[in-house]
Amino acid sequence: MTDKCTVPAVAGQCAQGAPADVTTLFRIVHEDAEVLAINKPADLVCHPSKNGELSSLIGRVRLHLAQTGIRPQLVNRLDRETSGVILIAKSDQAARELRRLWETHRVRKEYLAVVHGHFSEDRGVIDAALGKDLRSRVAIKDCVRADGAAAQTGFEVLRRFTRTDMPFTLLRVLPRTGRKHQIRIHLAWRGHPIVGDKIYGGDEDAYLALVEGRLTAAQRAWLILPNHALHARALHFDWRNRAIEFSCEPERWFTEFAAA
Repeated sequence: MTDKCTVPAVAGQCAQGAPADVTTLFRIVHEDAEVLAINKPADLVCHPSKNGELSSLIGRVRLHLAQTGIRPQLVNRLDRETSGVILIAKSDQAARELRRLWETHRVRKEYLAVVHGHFSEDRGVIDAALGKDLRSRVAIKDCVRADGAAAQTGFEVLRRFTRTDMPFTLLRVLPRTGRKHQIRIHLAWRGHPIVGDKIYGGDEDAYLALVEGRLTAAQRAWLILPNHALHARALHFDWRNRAIEFSCEPERWFTEFAAA
């Protein structure tokens, strides 16, 4: 059995238990008594922040489930600017079982990415170990390094295109390991950074400027897109004797750019 919804509902509009005055919490991919699968928007952190419940995905989930007494638990996570499928467990038992699938590498993940340049190969695997970037001013930045943790990223070209005389490639990405920032680092290392990537796009000051509230119009124009063009399109795994697929499509700014 496969669970899949490509035209998800909007929480607050048609999900029971959601606050009546909150209509744009997130888009629901699937919901039942055990799990909630969400299409996380770009530019939203997963974990609680100091800026109120609406400023994080888990805060919005708590609002959505406020009248149920359920204590939601994140099963997987995405970077702030990465959109796509996030899985929430509604019980301790479901959380333990699902996290075990991630820990034992039994979840197949599929991403979409728009990168700079035209990939020469139609498909392949990037195999390069990752570790902390000791030369960077960005504390969270990693890099390819020989003494790092093993990491492999599969990719397939979906289309090559040109926009305003600049070459781009739309990729289907299948990470074989789950290291921090793995896809972003591997693609940048191959000379094809993700469009809009403020850390690995070639000028890490764009990230520092964003954090410090000094991102200039020139930097925004250089980045091209407001968020990096990486979308977690699908999760595939077997759970409780069922084949599960949760999938969702990117936001309009992503699809319109990739269709150029």
